[in-house]
Amino acid sequence: MHDPTDNDLPYRRRPAHGVKAQTHLPTIVYLTVCTKNRVPWLNSADVHDLLVRQWKSATAWSVGTYAIMPDHIHLFATPGTPELPLENWIRFWKSRFSTAHKNAGHQWQMDHWDRRLRSDESYDEEWDYVGNNPVRHGLVKSWEMWPYQGELNLLRWR
Repeated sequence: MHDPTDNDLPYRRRPAHGVKAQTHLPTIVYLTVCTKNRVPWLNSADVHDLLVRQWKSATAWSVGTYAIMPDHIHLFATPGTPELPLENWIRFWKSRFSTAHKNAGHQWQMDHWDRRLRSDESYDEEWDYVGNNPVRHGLVKSWEMWPYQGELNLLRWR
């Protein structure tokens, strides 16, 4: 998110939603989902495995590459068939995760951030940011060492 004091760019306190799939163009969405109050509880093997199971079973959208940080998740997704609005899909897998996880202290932020990518160049740029997130946060020395990331589906522009 940019600096709200920078007057050259628009600033939103709440994310704008409404990613629409277009039949003549590929749709890849960059998504960020946070824990409630940014409490760090996501970086564990059990949470990682449970999230992957939920994403695989919630087939209305396909998850590509992802990185699970202690207090937020970055992922790329594309719509499946039949199409379900992105917001509904996110609510669905978060709800299923929470039911299976059974830890009332581990809660999700109500909203999320999403942005439809414009080209394969922006996908590469965003993955560079996402992949290096654990390094920037001082969690590992190189992104390859971070155990809570992966790719479930190859998302293509063609």
